[in-house]
Amino acid sequence: MGKETGFLELDRQDRTYADPKERISHYKEFVIPHNEGALKAQASRCMNCGIPYCHNGCPVNNIIPDWNHLTYEGNWQGALETLHSTNNFPEFTGRICPAPCEAACTLNIVDQPVTIKSIECAIVDKGWDEGWITPQAPVKKTGKSVAVVGSGPAGLAAAQQLARAGHSVTVFEKNDRVGGLLRYGIPDFKMEKHLINRRMVQMEAEGISFRTSVEVGVTISVASLKENFDAIVLAGGAEDPRPLTIPGFELQGVRFAMEFLTQQNKRNAGDDEIRAAPRGSLVATGKHVVVIGGGDTGSDCVGTSNRQGALSVTQLEIMPKPPEKEDKALSWPNWPLKLRTSSSHEEGVERDFAVLTKRCVGENGKLTGLECVRVEWVNGQMQEIAGSEFTLKADLIFLAMGFVGPRKAGLLDQAGVKLDPRGNVSANTFDYRTSDEKIFACGDMRRGQSLVVWAIREGRQAARAVDEALMGVSELPR
Repeated sequence: MGKETGFLELDRQDRTYADPKERISHYKEFVIPHNEGALKAQASRCMNCGIPYCHNGCPVNNIIPDWNHLTYEGNWQGALETLHSTNNFPEFTGRICPAPCEAACTLNIVDQPVTIKSIECAIVDKGWDEGWITPQAPVKKTGKSVAVVGSGPAGLAAAQQLARAGHSVTVFEKNDRVGGLLRYGIPDFKMEKHLINRRMVQMEAEGISFRTSVEVGVTISVASLKENFDAIVLAGGAEDPRPLTIPGFELQGVRFAMEFLTQQNKRNAGDDEIRAAPRGSLVATGKHVVVIGGGDTGSDCVGTSNRQGALSVTQLEIMPKPPEKEDKALSWPNWPLKLRTSSSHEEGVERDFAVLTKRCVGENGKLTGLECVRVEWVNGQMQEIAGSEFTLKADLIFLAMGFVGPRKAGLLDQAGVKLDPRGNVSANTFDYRTSDEKIFACGDMRRGQSLVVWAIREGRQAARAVDEALMGVSELPR
């Protein structure tokens, strides 16, 4: 424990943001980090609980009290080593993870959790700045080869762990750049892409080969991978979006959120408009935007629309408005249901809850509005409220209602692996093996739409399972 009375003497002080009026003028990160002294002070608040619930709250089981203590002492290299022992990419999670560890923190009982996420991010950023993060090439090679399909956080974590175990690893990515949804789903203002690039350089130095613009099941067959590799890890995303099946959904201007977000990230990367928008450009400038879906993807559409200069942005959620504050006696240390306001919401949006969309309306095939009705939930059943109909003006509607699982065409059809009742690849969390003994699955492709931190956990655990299957024993951590 760093300072026995730290949590009594100091209040929680988290990182701050640049002013919304300034930050919506660009796509750069806008978090203002603490200085070193403030970070040490915040780390001193960790109580080193006898039962550290933060461990259970964190999907990768970060050893949080240990690196808090090391940060408080100023032992940054020790903190970095401890952090990396459970998490391959803390610079990703330190930026875009919702921090279930903080919800589970004992001090969250009094709404004063330790600023775990900020400290995590500061540790790894300092590690990069000081040059402490270097390639970890294996001492010897095993002679075994593994194909990893998908370069999102699950695929990258699995690939890095397998390469460090001595296997020859090739990562196949259908897009033109590595990163999966980290690259093309997360806006740059939440996580700049040079963070992925430098990890890619490290991983290439560790012996990993990246093959971009290669879609397994289209550009190259699954049979070819099975013939040329000793094992295959399916680590693609849950990319099949939930559609909006209402009259008028075919109108010009009704599009999936990921199309919109991907286009802007490509523009930010320097791609020309044709390359960024092969199905037609999506730009919110001077338009009335409606985002259907109240989750993170919807929030990202809000932030991107404001940066593009939308006239208005409205975000709709079919569920009732959550409470402003959770009931700690019922929820702690679990992730609570409560109203969450993101940095994008703070930049300007009209949020509306318990709204059901009924019909997209337009003229000459062009979207002009969205007809809605208010609903209430009675005994778990949704009921429309008579006389509550209303119409929103809409030039663009972005569908951000989540994903129903991985795409089946191509990769999964050729692999022929069994799917679970939800349409995800069926594999357990012990050996991550599919119905084909040579094929393993992890991340969103196995568990469905989830968090980056869960993807990293599954990638690491799948790597151990593959290593054990190939070698009979594994020294990789679970």
